[in-house]
Amino acid sequence: MIRVLTGAQARWTGVDPVGPDGAVRVRVYFANHRSHLDGPVVWASLPEPVRSRARPVAAADTWDRTPLHRFLARRVFRAVLIDRHRVTAHEANPLASLGAVLDGGDSLILFPEGTRGGGDDPAVAPFKPGLFHLARRHPGVELVPVYLENLNRILPKGDLLVVPLMASVTFGPPLAPPGDGEDRATFLARAQRAVTAMERWGGARPHPE
Repeated sequence: MIRVLTGAQARWTGVDPVGPDGAVRVRVYFANHRSHLDGPVVWASLPEPVRSRARPVAAADTWDRTPLHRFLARRVFRAVLIDRHRVTAHEANPLASLGAVLDGGDSLILFPEGTRGGGDDPAVAPFKPGLFHLARRHPGVELVPVYLENLNRILPKGDLLVVPLMASVTFGPPLAPPGDGEDRATFLARAQRAVTAMERWGGARPHPE
């Protein structure tokens, strides 16, 4: 329903939804962030049974504010809700709850920029350090970059109504985890480039479901 509403088309290049043995892999899908629809659209773009084992990471101040938001976040998407205000104040560290999800065999969908971009500027902001720490603590988890195109125009920042347009969700080759001696800034810059590099891959092949 979400993909029908937004017109989002899933594309896989250099990676398949499942492993060569057909097994669902534990992954961190990390994407650019342009709209409140980003998490639901990435989640909906994953085929079953991958989708049933993937959990978006979302801001509690957005997805816990009304009964409808809470129902969608907790019962439909099984989102991991993060209190950004407490994290900013160094009162809570979300890495423990995110790590528990990975240890339990589920994948994560997260947005390392930490907040949505604005306007029509497609630039991807520098990544916050959470992705680096997750990759360090869980070296066996695949890191899959995702590039979202046109989601900001379907649900512009500050708007409530969806504008039907063609959008795409491109899944790219897994990113190597932080190497020996690779510091946080170097890894995060490499992860950011992995996402932005897919901006030119508009013709990547759609994956049949």
